[in-house]
Amino acid sequence: MTGPAIAATSDLVDAAWLTAALRASGAIGDASVTAVTKTPVGNGLVGDSFRFGLTYDRAEPGAPESVVGKFPAADPSSRASGASFRLYLREVSFYRQIASTVGIITPKAHYAEIDEAGQDFTLIFEDMGPARPGDQLTGCSVADAETAMLEAAALHAPRWADPSLLQLEWLNPSEELNATFRAGLPMVLAAYHERYDGLLEHEFMKLVDRLPDVMPAFHAMDAGPRTVQHGDFRLDNILFDAQGGKKRMATLDWQTVTCGPGLLDVSYFLSAGLPVDVRRAHEQDLVRRYHDELQRLGVRDYGWDACWRDYRRFAVHGVFMGVFSSIVVERTERGDQLFLAMTRGGCAQALDHGAFDFWQS
Repeated sequence: MTGPAIAATSDLVDAAWLTAALRASGAIGDASVTAVTKTPVGNGLVGDSFRFGLTYDRAEPGAPESVVGKFPAADPSSRASGASFRLYLREVSFYRQIASTVGIITPKAHYAEIDEAGQDFTLIFEDMGPARPGDQLTGCSVADAETAMLEAAALHAPRWADPSLLQLEWLNPSEELNATFRAGLPMVLAAYHERYDGLLEHEFMKLVDRLPDVMPAFHAMDAGPRTVQHGDFRLDNILFDAQGGKKRMATLDWQTVTCGPGLLDVSYFLSAGLPVDVRRAHEQDLVRRYHDELQRLGVRDYGWDACWRDYRRFAVHGVFMGVFSSIVVERTERGDQLFLAMTRGGCAQALDHGAFDFWQS
């Protein structure tokens, strides 16, 4: 059965639309959705998500009681960023082509469609609730961080050094896109100073100002084995104890998925997810846990020394994400708190490990 047309906003999703989408995916058979409730969920910055509660005309085993839908951001600047940086295309393509080939726990997509222009899309997922959502502003426990390390390995190991990933044009960042990031950095940094001077610590702002010196080498890196990289692997995109504890963790928001080095996800998560003193005390043990799990899952020819080196040098990514993301999406009070926290964590980690010195041209 053919699914319904793309619903560019949640307002276009009604009982008939969901009936068609769920039947096409095989989630329901003869049952029809007769009523729908809608509740906003998540803290998405470039997309808007809602939980849809479902009522049917008849009982049918396995029919979902609820689903979650994701749509382009209502805010025009966030929506433009999502389209121009191909974030929407990446997420839809991940669920269509990659999700079933990796081991990380992520929702099953009942519907994943995008228009040719990359502006309008609809994703309908299985509901991973009830769950304990990660919160970037409060951080997580060391035990939760260990779970994230295991899930990161489950993402990276199955497609480790897989040459077929290089054939997926949407998964590989183009030099044109990287050049756009670099060309926009001076304007981003000027806006960042205007917004956060006096709020971000001076030593961290000095490091932020070094980004234009290191990003060309960072983007041109020969990083060794590449795999499926989440790119924004942090607490706001994670649900712990998903589906009432049936699943240890679920990872969401695949808009930045890339073919790249797996240790970037690990480094970024620990910089942004743990308080600085906790990260310093436990990071080596946590990275070793990730490396052990990689090996258990079959990754060879990637020793501990290379793993630890990559963890340290990819700390640059946390600084870049905290700075760049803060300027290209809609500004909110929580957003300011979030991006300052991300930048602080990334800068502290980068300074601890001399990350910028790896890339200094």
